Amino acid sequence: MSPPLRVAILGAASSGKSTLAQALACRYQTLWVPEYLREFVDVQGRVPRSDDQFHIASTQRAREDALAGDARQYLFCDTTPLMTALYSRHYFGAVDAPLDALASRHRQDYAVTLVTAADIPWVADGLQRESEAVSITINRMLLDELALRGIPYLLISGDPGERLSQVERHL
Repeated sequence: MSPPLRVAILGAASSGKSTLAQALACRYQTLWVPEYLREFVDVQGRVPRSDDQFHIASTQRAREDALAGDARQYLFCDTTPLMTALYSRHYFGAVDAPLDALASRHRQDYAVTLVTAADIPWVADGLQRESEAVSITINRMLLDELALRGIPYLLISGDPGERLSQVERHL
């Protein structure tokens, strides 16, 4: 059995990544990898510091690896180390070398990259999300980074049903 195609679902906070990942996993009867950052914030009771960034990204990637053997056809990944690197650059002004190396593997590690548009209402989520303005900045940074790295992507927009249909057509 061949390994599943990893589908990266990227986007700013409160842009529907988790909802889309869950819906796609249900539709294709496979698995999705939840965003580890949420668990980290809940368990630690704080926002991450700069020295937490590589741990967060490498744990996210390790969880993908752990689920890949049980996934069918696709493995839907609710964020990737590339997003952790973007947030690190935004909040801490830099990306350390181990995180940068992990983020640089995006083209090799993910067969498909989806970007959730910031076209749904922004909702605060405890410690994790600061503001709608930050989400707009992160979205712009993400699109610039994908262009810089030459990573093709599909921008997903609309309500949950429209988003699911767009991905189904793309896959």
